[in-house]
Amino acid sequence: MNVETRAATTSRSSSIEIIPTGRQLGAEIRHVDLRHLDDAGFDALLRAFHTHSVLLVRGQALTDQDLIAFSRRFGDLDWAPVQENGRRFVDGLPEIYIVSNVKVNGEAIGSLGAGEAVWHTDMSYLDTPPIASALYALEIPPVGGNTSFCSMYAVYDALPLELKRRIADLKIKHDGTYNSGGFVRQGVTPTDDPRTSPGAIHPLVCTHPDSGRQMLYLGRRRNAYLVGLELAESEALLDELWAYVARPEFAWEHVWKVGDLVIWDNRCTMHRRDPFDDHARRIMHRTQIKGTNRPH
Repeated sequence: MNVETRAATTSRSSSIEIIPTGRQLGAEIRHVDLRHLDDAGFDALLRAFHTHSVLLVRGQALTDQDLIAFSRRFGDLDWAPVQENGRRFVDGLPEIYIVSNVKVNGEAIGSLGAGEAVWHTDMSYLDTPPIASALYALEIPPVGGNTSFCSMYAVYDALPLELKRRIADLKIKHDGTYNSGGFVRQGVTPTDDPRTSPGAIHPLVCTHPDSGRQMLYLGRRRNAYLVGLELAESEALLDELWAYVARPEFAWEHVWKVGDLVIWDNRCTMHRRDPFDDHARRIMHRTQIKGTNRPH
């Protein structure tokens, strides 16, 4: 069914309403309190997740424990990466990752600051990347800090047949040197040679384990390398593929409100964040659902 013409649907087993964005991905889930979601309601939400790849639930009032409990319904959770200062984010709750520019006594309470976060897939530099990420808004700036999501199903589908044939058997190294804010990861020695930088190698074209659909699996642009190609050839081909990611018809932009929760399928989407005024406060808490299979 065409994403432009899908109507709002209501689950027969609950009062949940699913409102597609009208874009290539994304849907808003209405009439739900994630703290009190029954099994039938969660089943409806999970089906929507597999259909739309990104779900938005507004007006939530979640504690960190609530966010963890909801996220665990999708699977086991990763512990949050160590932040730039070498410390964990929330004492006693290692599953919570804080995305924030706020400083207390001169020390950042979270990661990624106020700058742009470029297009990326979370932690694709691991052998088994996370299945999904959930991000919950506690404080937001008056303007800026919007998050955009891109369908890697749609990007792959749009590639010319000859280009699909060209990339069908290629593998790509996903760099582990830098995070999406451009900061060097804890314990990593920086390098800008894609052939020698640390990271996992995955197929460039993958099949989603739940939908069975093919998607382009790019991860992020910086230090990416197509294994076996000359560096110049790898760079040129990656630039050609990334030009499709930049096309607005494949993306949906979310403008945050306090109490928004967004959960996205990390396997078939990428996301980016707009910069915002560093004098404004932005505090988001994130969980990650642990990966169970290598991309293939």
